[in-house]
Amino acid sequence: MGQHTAMFSAALAKPSAAARAAAVALALASIFFAPLSGGFAMLPAQGAPAQPGTLAEHIAAGDKATDARQPKLALAQYEAALQAAPRSTDALWKASGAAIDIGEVDTDEKRREATFAKATDYARRAIATDSSNAEANFAMARGLGRSALTVGPRDRIKFAKEVRRYALKTLSVDAKHPGAMHVMGVWNAEIMRLNGMVRLFAKTVLGGQILGEASWAAAAKYLEQSVAIDPIRAVHRLDLARVYRDMGRKPEARAAYEAAIKAPLKDANDDLYQRQAAEELRALK
Repeated sequence: MGQHTAMFSAALAKPSAAARAAAVALALASIFFAPLSGGFAMLPAQGAPAQPGTLAEHIAAGDKATDARQPKLALAQYEAALQAAPRSTDALWKASGAAIDIGEVDTDEKRREATFAKATDYARRAIATDSSNAEANFAMARGLGRSALTVGPRDRIKFAKEVRRYALKTLSVDAKHPGAMHVMGVWNAEIMRLNGMVRLFAKTVLGGQILGEASWAAAAKYLEQSVAIDPIRAVHRLDLARVYRDMGRKPEARAAYEAAIKAPLKDANDDLYQRQAAEELRALK
């Protein structure tokens, strides 16, 4: 956080609006990584062409690959399902999620950008088939978040609004959706972590008045709810620990970090999250 603050201050000290906008863009970038954030990890398997089958068979095979933390195999199956039924809402939002998982660990910038664009397209198509589907809206929040990393500061403000809108839409359909709660928790936390001048500049110059609604209390509440509903996911506990840490609630942060470290491996990047939790726990003073 100190490094980011220094970069914000240096940019804002300059009279150039472009420099200030660039600082805002850098600061806002971390908002769009929720709920899976922080570096790259190797995936356990590569994708392979799926054998012909029915819609249900391909979705079931994709779900099995997802449970095995093999998103490339999962995406191949979901895309095969879409060959059989292009308007399958379930296949679309699941393909979007698998694509995001793949993009998050891809170190090739152009390929990662294309993968996130694909994820957003799948989510958009899922919403077109069923606008009230909670998972389709959640996939859209995630996809837009990743795609936002490829645009300029003004567009990032727009994306921040859209990420929030789709996360809240998810919660309006499924009030106990832990992923959407996580997105909202990190959304609030990352805005509160911004330098005050950066936040003011974003609100007054870039049209991001919605940023004024963020609070630490909301960040903690959303993440506490995500943990309560889905307690076995390491990433929920990791980001809750970070919020507690930044709020000065160190005993609670320590407990949340320890819980993240002990959580079972479930998501593709859980081994990475547990390493981060261990490192941040050691640094907690």
